[in-house]
Amino acid sequence: MAQLNIRLDEKTKHQAEVLFGELGMNLSTAITIFIHQALRERGIPFSITEKTDPFYNSANMRWLDESIQQGKKGQYIVKSMDELERMADE
Repeated sequence: MAQLNIRLDEKTKHQAEVLFGELGMNLSTAITIFIHQALRERGIPFSITEKTDPFYNSANMRWLDESIQQGKKGQYIVKSMDELERMADE
């Protein structure tokens, strides 16, 4: 088995370890999956672009983070479909 060394800043490495841990794998497994998928597709297995999805704006990301933290504490906020649609229009 070959070994691969990569350099990442500590924050990025930690965020990746947390994310992939939540998905049930370690960083090494995630990178291995990425490489296998790239080989299957004969290229990068996702689009590389300067465009960003407007859903991932800072306000939505803060709201999502807060919601996740509340959910982990068992505090759920229930909204009606009308409320959610109004939020989407804002």
